[in-house]
Amino acid sequence: MALFFIHKKGGRESLGKEYSFSAIVAAVGTFISYWLGGWDVALQVLIAFMIIDYITGFLGAVKTKKVNSEIMFWGGIRKGIIIVVIAIAVMLDQLIGNKEPIFRMLALYFYIAREGLSIVENFGILGVPFPEKIKKVLVQLQEKGE
Repeated sequence: MALFFIHKKGGRESLGKEYSFSAIVAAVGTFISYWLGGWDVALQVLIAFMIIDYITGFLGAVKTKKVNSEIMFWGGIRKGIIIVVIAIAVMLDQLIGNKEPIFRMLALYFYIAREGLSIVENFGILGVPFPEKIKKVLVQLQEKGE
């Protein structure tokens, strides 16, 4: 993707051709956001939970002295596949002509709950108590997503 910018050379302006990393990142981000049905709160929560789960899972493995690079690799792959499932749900909503993103939201709720419950387990391994009411909400979300 070539973008044109005006550069100052020796006090005069000239038009130069230059690749813009930020423009490429913006284009890719826009495509991915569209592919996932938009960058709404539910998707932001899922992405945040996935990152928190990965980090707390790693910390739990360090604490129990069970760090395994293969498990970490496949955990990362699993999270990538979750993103693909969200994209599939978006495509199904579009195929069926749903005006509301029913399948997308079901998938998001399901995976938010799973990631959240995994975070709760990781906190337990780390010795950090977790509020019971939040656990109940995560279980309800999981049921809502099934």
